[in-house]
Amino acid sequence: MTQATARPIAVQPQSSATFRALKCKECSAEYELKAMHVCEYCFGPLEVAYDYDQLRRTVTRETIAAGPNSIWRYRSFLPVETNTPIDVGTGMTPLVQAKRLARRLGLKNLYIKNDAVNMPTLSFKDRVVSVALTRAQELGFSTVSCASTGNLANSTAAIAAHAGLDCCVFIPADLEAAKIMGTLIYNPTVMAVKGNYDQVNRLCSEVANTHGWGFVNINLRPYYSEGSKTLGFEVAEQLGWQLPDHIVAPLASGSLFTKIYKGFREFVEVGLVEDKPVRFSGAQAEGCSPIAQAFREERDFVTPVKPSTIAKSLAIGNPADGVYAIDIARKTNGNIESVTDAEIIDGIKLLAETEGIFTETAGGTTIAVLQKLVEAGKINPDETTVVYITGNGLKTQEAIQGYIGEPLTIEPKLDSFERALERAQTLGRLEWQQVSV
Repeated sequence: MTQATARPIAVQPQSSATFRALKCKECSAEYELKAMHVCEYCFGPLEVAYDYDQLRRTVTRETIAAGPNSIWRYRSFLPVETNTPIDVGTGMTPLVQAKRLARRLGLKNLYIKNDAVNMPTLSFKDRVVSVALTRAQELGFSTVSCASTGNLANSTAAIAAHAGLDCCVFIPADLEAAKIMGTLIYNPTVMAVKGNYDQVNRLCSEVANTHGWGFVNINLRPYYSEGSKTLGFEVAEQLGWQLPDHIVAPLASGSLFTKIYKGFREFVEVGLVEDKPVRFSGAQAEGCSPIAQAFREERDFVTPVKPSTIAKSLAIGNPADGVYAIDIARKTNGNIESVTDAEIIDGIKLLAETEGIFTETAGGTTIAVLQKLVEAGKINPDETTVVYITGNGLKTQEAIQGYIGEPLTIEPKLDSFERALERAQTLGRLEWQQVSV
């Protein structure tokens, strides 16, 4: 189904929903609530605008707490009209007080927002896709699609299957095997493109224009990206209806980072939490760090790069929201750092051995940047710091192969066990001594 191009108009608030228009982030031109993502005047990105007066009148902490145990407890802040959205139990993931990791790093109040256990596909992408596909149904799409570095393809395929929508997803051909299998199992059409994510995305823009499909991160992007706000909403609620002092989150396109910020600001705007400064720091892999490079060089523009990193879920060389992420980091007195692939692997291991959370390479990047910021004195030990872990390590096992231990193979005899145990304890002591030195 091809969607008609929307013209800029003066939009009146809807009676059945709190979102009222698509608004250009650059020139503030407003558009009908159609499937479009770029301003026709200045080519700036569009995002959803809300009626905050209506939200102040109708939403309270109590109405939210009475809602479902999923992202849809925040439905009034999301761009859907229906009272029966696609709900597969997405959201309300644990906010873990990371005491052992905090002690290792010398922090006092560290929390992990753990979307490695998000449903149904073990990444934060389930949030954005649930919103996008609900809106896609409202706009009349029967076929949905995406350009993906892996997690988004998993989520789009799974939630489309649940909703009974036709699905075709596009991925770089060199993705991790678990992510490819984690998409194919839902029986979508999968197009493995011989190229990097930016090339995949350009192809998808052409397909969206010619086939009229609902691409969650192209023509449905303004609605899709709003789902990331729920990561901000949940943290504020889980902290007892207050904001943290500092957050650290991964940066790919930059959208997640900007939407967590928007989520915090919306809760302040409608009186659900008290205002306070929150520092925003971002994490990138050195092999694909255009946002970090621009931040470090104090530029107000992002120069595209060719990705070369094990952190494939962050490997977006031309990030759509990079300049907005930089602006947020600067105005909140935050930072944007990058780390090497070796540091990413160490970050994965550090989180696993201290908190029992197995994250993928994006999470390893975030933990490694957290450690780097602490060592540089850029995180106050007394701050309440929240680190966002956005995906599950079972999806990127190739990244740590050869960097972790091997099982001790023994005979089914007690003396064989005793010899192996002594060897393991000896090796453990040697490793401890090496770390201590």
